[in-house]
Amino acid sequence: MGEIYDTLIVGSGPAGLTAAIYNIRAGLKTIVITGNQPGGQLTLTTMVENYPGFPHGIGGIKLMMDMQSQLKNLGGQIKTGVVKTINPWSDKNHYFLNELENGEEIQSKAVILATGSILKWLGLPKEKELIGRGISGCATCDGAFFKNKTVAVVGGGDTACGEANFLSRLASKVYLIHRRDQLRASLAEQKRVLKNSKIEIIWNTEVIELNPNIQASSTQLQTIKLKNNKTGGEKILKLDGLFVAIGYQPATDFVKDLVATDDNGHIIICQNSQYKMMTSMPGIFAAGDCDNINYQQAVTAAGEGCQAGLEVERWIRDQRL
Repeated sequence: MGEIYDTLIVGSGPAGLTAAIYNIRAGLKTIVITGNQPGGQLTLTTMVENYPGFPHGIGGIKLMMDMQSQLKNLGGQIKTGVVKTINPWSDKNHYFLNELENGEEIQSKAVILATGSILKWLGLPKEKELIGRGISGCATCDGAFFKNKTVAVVGGGDTACGEANFLSRLASKVYLIHRRDQLRASLAEQKRVLKNSKIEIIWNTEVIELNPNIQASSTQLQTIKLKNNKTGGEKILKLDGLFVAIGYQPATDFVKDLVATDDNGHIIICQNSQYKMMTSMPGIFAAGDCDNINYQQAVTAAGEGCQAGLEVERWIRDQRL
């Protein structure tokens, strides 16, 4: 089976990489499995302005690349892959058997789940078929395809406002469609949107239908149908692109039968345990957006990663593994 790691960390965002940095500095043999999105959600963020230590902000990709470089400079190991299953340790075998999607198996004494979250979609008919054909979940990834075109962003939080502002530099017109009459974004993000002449906010409205251009040689989004939540009125909006930014859900499906989660899939941290950040399964810890319901920020993810890393060190020492 090969060598046994002290810690296997699932996820390579700020929580996972911070935990790894602390474990490596404590002399623990540590491996990070990147997951489907190496670097996590920050790699989709153009500019991070609220992470301490960067007076002029820092690009999301740059921040995560620097964290990875820091980890590697300390001798850490990052492996591209996705963890499929985690088999619990027993009194006979004092390790977890972690199986990757490619069939590879890695043993570890402890596991830190730092899987982050994944994008929520609208759940409308034709949505899946139109992803990449006019519908996107990432303005920084796909915005360049909509230069001088008309686009819309669905949502009212920080992500939606950030996407709208980013797209306004490229598109000729940006609609921000929000189901409420007030934005949920931070005051700074709201001000940017409200002062941007290229952004028009459509309040109290939801997208209820997606309509492709069926006459084109390749199917492409053409119009969307909107419904006003207060008046019930409906209208058709012609668009070149629609960006969905209605929030995220924890990426925890693969461990829902292994550790306790709430109704939304967030991993429950056992408050009664003597080890902070430990889940219902001894030896498995969690950090970041996969467990944090209220504060889905890079700095809080890193803070939880620090706690998980320190607690894993203490747990391994106490177990005399």
